[in-house]
Amino acid sequence: MEFYDRHEERTGVQESRMYNSKIDVQCDFVMVYGIDDSFEERVAEFRKRGYIIHLMTGVAWGKYVDYLEGRFDGREHWDEGQLRRNGSGFSHGKNTPYMVPTIAFSNYLVSILKRAVDAGVEAIHMEEPEFWVDSGYSDAFKREWEMYYHEPWQDPVSSADAQFRASKLKSHMYARTLDRLSAELKEYAKIKYGRSLRFYVPTHSLINYTHWRIVSPEGALIDIPGVDGYIAQIWTGTSRTRNVYEGIFKERTFETAFLEYGVMQELVRGTGKRMWFLHDPIEDNPRHDWEDYRSNYFKTVAASLFHPNVHHFEVCPWPNRVMHGKYPRGDNGISIPADYATNMLTIMHTLRDMKQTEYGFDGGMKTVGVLMADSGMFQRQIIDTQFKKNESENKETLVDGHPIAAVSNDDKTNDIACFNSFYGLTLPLLKQGLSVRPVQLDNVRRFPNYLKDYDTLILSYEFFKPEYPDIHNALAGWVKEGGTLIYVGDGSDIFHDIRHWWTENGYNNASEHLSECLGLGKNFTENGKSAKKSITKAGKGWVCKMTVDPKNIALKKPKAAEYRNFVEQALNARGVSWDKRAEIILRRGKYVITAVMDESEYSKPHTLKGTYFNLFTPLIEIEKDPVLQPGSVGLYIDAGKIDKGSAAQILAVSSRVANFKETEKRIKFTAIGPEDVMASMRIYLPKKPEKVKAVLNGKEIKIDCKYNSKTSTALFRYWNSPDGVDVTINKS
Repeated sequence: MEFYDRHEERTGVQESRMYNSKIDVQCDFVMVYGIDDSFEERVAEFRKRGYIIHLMTGVAWGKYVDYLEGRFDGREHWDEGQLRRNGSGFSHGKNTPYMVPTIAFSNYLVSILKRAVDAGVEAIHMEEPEFWVDSGYSDAFKREWEMYYHEPWQDPVSSADAQFRASKLKSHMYARTLDRLSAELKEYAKIKYGRSLRFYVPTHSLINYTHWRIVSPEGALIDIPGVDGYIAQIWTGTSRTRNVYEGIFKERTFETAFLEYGVMQELVRGTGKRMWFLHDPIEDNPRHDWEDYRSNYFKTVAASLFHPNVHHFEVCPWPNRVMHGKYPRGDNGISIPADYATNMLTIMHTLRDMKQTEYGFDGGMKTVGVLMADSGMFQRQIIDTQFKKNESENKETLVDGHPIAAVSNDDKTNDIACFNSFYGLTLPLLKQGLSVRPVQLDNVRRFPNYLKDYDTLILSYEFFKPEYPDIHNALAGWVKEGGTLIYVGDGSDIFHDIRHWWTENGYNNASEHLSECLGLGKNFTENGKSAKKSITKAGKGWVCKMTVDPKNIALKKPKAAEYRNFVEQALNARGVSWDKRAEIILRRGKYVITAVMDESEYSKPHTLKGTYFNLFTPLIEIEKDPVLQPGSVGLYIDAGKIDKGSAAQILAVSSRVANFKETEKRIKFTAIGPEDVMASMRIYLPKKPEKVKAVLNGKEIKIDCKYNSKTSTALFRYWNSPDGVDVTINKS
């Protein structure tokens, strides 16, 4: 395991409580959360323990009552809360509305955030710029509409055009706020302290925000010079959101997380901006038990590691609620199981060692891109005309004339609720052994050669729209140089008719313009005639069209099979074969990440040949030819990848290791970790040690050692301490 300076900031946590010895997980940085009367004291305590200090707080909500009640600028701002059509507000707690981010609000945030700069934080994280799709009725938003569009405000559910424009404005407002905050605070830090300040945006994935019907400036933040990167807020709570595959509606935590982390990796690929992937050993919902939390935590960790271009992680939000909480919440709740606490720390410290340049899928697994765009968030509402069209068949009740009740999270046929259009394009492929990567469409116009790593892209304008026509020039150029584009759609989406560049130029939908850019008329075929399925040569590449609404692929098993077969035909057209399978195995240096799909005709146990150390076990167990079951995930160290020379190597450990020194006769180091958590360490030692000794604060403590001669590794077990356990290994 590599040792490095904390300033690389590979791992971090966020915490709103004071430092205490039981949450000292020994990551690199701490995002002290929120600015209150205890802020400076919290900063000082974590800094004293050696952590790099950042600040995190909410940009859409927070303890901002002094602003709302007029104590900031002499004017009350309650009219800046996000409102539904029926007049009810969106709230994050008592007196904590989700805000319409006005200029006045950004001025207020700058004023309070200067206090963090004064405290010496190295970075500021403004989390979750969230504007609910169902909002748009407050006086503040109506004013913003009139200033932005130079026309009277329109009810967002009155038409598809009004809905799209409302959500586009919502995205713009949060991008504007983050632009102002980052620029003003960086200038303040530089002028007053001569110091460079970094600015990040922790945000859910584009997939989750689109699914949950929230608008946020995801890709738009790339264009803001003052934004240095993101935290991908992906965890069990987002990834367990149920979706539909072959008509079955259920949780698919691994598959959803795989897609969520994938789109966030794409968000920064080639930009030079930083991305941390978040994991949570529990989740926001306190009603689950520890086995549920552990199982889903492993799934999200494994899913994130299938995206090797990211090697920075937020390893835990709120360590206090993990280490001190009792779950399920209630009289029968219990504290974190000891073996889970140990295993969790082992994973956290393993994540500090994920910077690999050597990686690849077993079996030459193929990657296909599925294009997405921020505009998908702009059409996530049932509008009045849609609802009235089906009113006779719909048993739901209108609320103040607004069809919110029709958006049922339990209705698997409701594309607005379940985001079937996206999952229809992705899950049928992922379940049978294609590595599916959501790709940011808007990036093709931002960065030259953005698509160079992709041979095959899948596109549908039935659930999002291209913001600019020159995107199609880039796509057409990529196809003509040898790419395969698969377009899926039937033109049925009502948002095709909105006021935008394609309708203003005489096209029924944007796909017709793309087809013309490819030199294929308006229907993706050489003869210009419409066909249910077509595969057409375009330059050195291929254009493949399947006329189907992608949401029906999710709902119907025969449609999923038909879609898979068509994708396979498209791959075959360019000489690529699809080796269908259920297992996905990625090797990152000595690490092996595994997942075996269930719900697939290829689902069966898979044997991983060789000897491995299982990092999803508290004792970092040695396993020969482990058998991977359908529905399982894994994280292993390949024993065959260990450099078995004369030097000792720490392979995995649930402590932070400092001052590692090896001489001819002995090895010494200090192991640091949270109080009352048993640590495990798997260390490569060419020979069985003669003696192992552990000392804490001058007193010898117990340390267990079990040596395995077949792998030349020892397993040490000892109690962690934030004061550091000094370990001495005498060689034989």
